[in-house]
Amino acid sequence: MAAVTRGSFSALRLLLTQQYRRRCFRPQNLRYNRNLHLSASRWDRSLQMVGARALHTAIARRGSIVQFKLSDIGEGIMEVTVKEWYVKEGDKVSQFDSICEVQSDKASVTITSRYDGVIRKLYYDVDGTALVGKPLVDIETESGSELNQEEDVVETPAMAREEHTHQEIKGHKTQATPAVRRLAMENNIKLSEVVGTGKDGRILKEDILNFLAKQTGAILPPAPHFQEIQTPGPAPTAPAPKPVSTPVGVKPPPTAPKPVFTGKDVTEPLKGFHKAMVKTMTAALKIPHFGYCDEVDLSRLVLLRSELKAVAERRGVKLSYMPFFIKAASLGLLHYPILNSSLDEGCQNITYKASHNIGLAMDTSQGLLVPNVKNVQLLSVFEIAQELNRLQTLGAAGQLGQAELMGGTFTLSNIGSIGGTYAKPVILPPEVAIGALGKIQVLPRFDSDGQVTRAHIMKVSWSADHRIIDGATMCRFSNLWREYLENPASMVLDLK
Repeated sequence: MAAVTRGSFSALRLLLTQQYRRRCFRPQNLRYNRNLHLSASRWDRSLQMVGARALHTAIARRGSIVQFKLSDIGEGIMEVTVKEWYVKEGDKVSQFDSICEVQSDKASVTITSRYDGVIRKLYYDVDGTALVGKPLVDIETESGSELNQEEDVVETPAMAREEHTHQEIKGHKTQATPAVRRLAMENNIKLSEVVGTGKDGRILKEDILNFLAKQTGAILPPAPHFQEIQTPGPAPTAPAPKPVSTPVGVKPPPTAPKPVFTGKDVTEPLKGFHKAMVKTMTAALKIPHFGYCDEVDLSRLVLLRSELKAVAERRGVKLSYMPFFIKAASLGLLHYPILNSSLDEGCQNITYKASHNIGLAMDTSQGLLVPNVKNVQLLSVFEIAQELNRLQTLGAAGQLGQAELMGGTFTLSNIGSIGGTYAKPVILPPEVAIGALGKIQVLPRFDSDGQVTRAHIMKVSWSADHRIIDGATMCRFSNLWREYLENPASMVLDLK
């Protein structure tokens, strides 16, 4: 309205000025020049007063428009993909409210607001590419509020433990991030009933999960990325029933839908984690891979895990075989530290990593992700299981952050949870070794007395950077790792 008013006054003012000039330069109207000049001046002052009032009214009704720019996420990221908008044009937002979720080639992050106001413009659609430093949304700040031209707040799962906001509940302040509040809301949990274990009593995501475990007796169900042993059941003794004809009027059970072929080629740009995979695998092609395969008899480990599984569940943790595989790998890396090293780009220096940050390849809805368990050399098998449960839950929710995905030094790929026995794993630079675990099969094997017995066999495939790791080193490491798993009691001797 204010813009229309200003435009009308400007047009009227221009028209009067043109009429004034034409009359002033007519000979018969020269004597009226002074009077017309005074009249035009008085009209001009009137227009200025009315325009000023209209402008003042518009400013009083509307606040300032702030271009909300996407700040630097770090790790050299220059662009992200907008995965989901939590707001739309016209929505009112407060400080620290979630604006949208974006995905880089390394992690997904949540963008939160720094202003109180109303969303006036969204610059990108879902799946659009947003550039760092460019406007993300326009926010009309509330009148009278302090305008602070700072960049937006980026909340990642790793930062959730450090940054916090305040929410008034029952007369006291409960400290929690927007992501934690959303997790509590989705599970119908009141934050006032949760005891925070973070700094100054702030509530962490782990506190919500632990509170939920006490209520339900189990943690949030993770995605089935870790394999379970399914021994073949006994053969059926009863004869198979004869097929029964379907009565008239009763619909048969639905069949699996057939794939639909549109007959059209579709081209789309690489984004997010797929783009990161292209970069990583291209760099991996420069590494000369050395492959080594073996099989491991896990029969004793199967018995040990069956005894400990119920104990771990009572403590709120799902115990799979992967914590044993990871811990055995860490014990082996203590004897062969070159497998936990990295080679610089010039191939002049080897860096031996002090921490065993062992990654686990996960098949998620976002693609292949490799979060890692930090400092495995300092953790027990139970603590490793706890961390794997946490990573599983974050992966299923699409909330794995840079803290979980960065810093890996050694990787295990549990391809057997999907299927297959042998594989040819590709090293993830700057790491120098990786192992692929096949599915566990019940197969006949000869025991020490020469008798055929049932054995739980798993195939393992290793790849190593042949520039700095020779075949004998990889073989000795694999033998030690296999010995720990075939005789899990021997791991107790080397645990710290």
